[in-house]
Amino acid sequence: MTIRHAAVIPALNEAANIAAVIADLLAHGTGLIVVVDNDSTDGTGAAATSAGAHVIVEARRGYGYACAAGAAEAARLGAEIIVFIDGDGSCDASEVGDLLAPINDDRSDLTLGSRTLGHIAKGSMPPHQQFGNWLSAAMMRRLYRTDLTDLGPFRAVRTETLVGLDLQEMTFGWPTEMTTKAVRAGARVVEVPVSWRARNAGRSKVSGTIKGSALAAWHILRVTLRNRR
Repeated sequence: MTIRHAAVIPALNEAANIAAVIADLLAHGTGLIVVVDNDSTDGTGAAATSAGAHVIVEARRGYGYACAAGAAEAARLGAEIIVFIDGDGSCDASEVGDLLAPINDDRSDLTLGSRTLGHIAKGSMPPHQQFGNWLSAAMMRRLYRTDLTDLGPFRAVRTETLVGLDLQEMTFGWPTEMTTKAVRAGARVVEVPVSWRARNAGRSKVSGTIKGSALAAWHILRVTLRNRR
């Protein structure tokens, strides 16, 4: 039986990209799309509303704040599974079904989209970001005795599982906190291959600069080490 799901898109100044992402999700069977306008200044919220999404505003800037607000709203609206997807077009919405399948088949509580197992388009992930991702995944495998290959943002989780994890990290380390706490709690965590593409327009807040990548890597590694203790 297919379980009702919602897509949550944390979005900061993605007006040039958000409508296309929403259209792709709608075309591939996601009927409930929650866009979290994370204090954008370029009309992201209005663009998302016009494209057919349910839009809320989280004025506190931070990836974790946006994801948490979106997850709470999706749960309030009755979603039993929440899919997290970026608003810049880097994720392939046609692969949402691949993320949902292990949960719908009762084989997973948290499904992670692995770019390492899938396909990374040329130029979509700069070398410094690839290194940081490799290091984070290697630490995860060593410290948590898992075989996970990626800590990417494209993922699906049972709402009840997510609520039970009581996530507190409000930075780019929020997905890492989800993964580490899920592993420690004994949740079933499964990886599936996904694609990673160059963003449609604009510059990434993470990979677009060395500083952004370094800051994200710091939060990811910090959360990985903290939750192991």
